[in-house]
Amino acid sequence: MPPPRARLEALTEDTLGIFLDGFYAKVRRDDVIGPVFAARIADEDWLRHLATIRDFWSSVLLKTGRYKGNPFGKHVAIEGIGMAHFERWLGLFGQTASETFAPAIAEALVERAHRIGDSLKAGLFFRAELLQPARS
Repeated sequence: MPPPRARLEALTEDTLGIFLDGFYAKVRRDDVIGPVFAARIADEDWLRHLATIRDFWSSVLLKTGRYKGNPFGKHVAIEGIGMAHFERWLGLFGQTASETFAPAIAEALVERAHRIGDSLKAGLFFRAELLQPARS
C-alpha cells in the first residue's frame, strides 16, 4: 500500500488548480451530480469550463479578480437542480479539500464553499410566498 500523499501546505494558483482538477474529476464520475454536468458540458468543453472555474475560485480565494461572470445566472438556468445536488457537491468539495490540503486550508475552503452554496441555494430555492400566512 503506498504511503498517504502529503497534503499541500499553501493555497496558490498551482495548488488551487491541483485541487480543482481532482475535485471536478470526482464530480464528473459522481452518480448524483455527474449527469447534471454531463448534460450541459460536452467532454470537449471541459478544459474551457475548468478555466472558468479556476478564474472563479482564484477570484474568491486569492482575490485576483479574474472572474467576471454571473454564477447565480448560470445555476438558475439549470432545470431540475435541487438541494440534493448542492449537498452532494459540497460533500465532494469537502472530501477533496481534506485530501488535498492541510487541515486549516481545507477548512477555509469548505467554509467559503458553504457560504457561496448557501447564497446560491437562497436565491434558487427561497420562495417569499412560503413565508406569507395562509389566507382563508
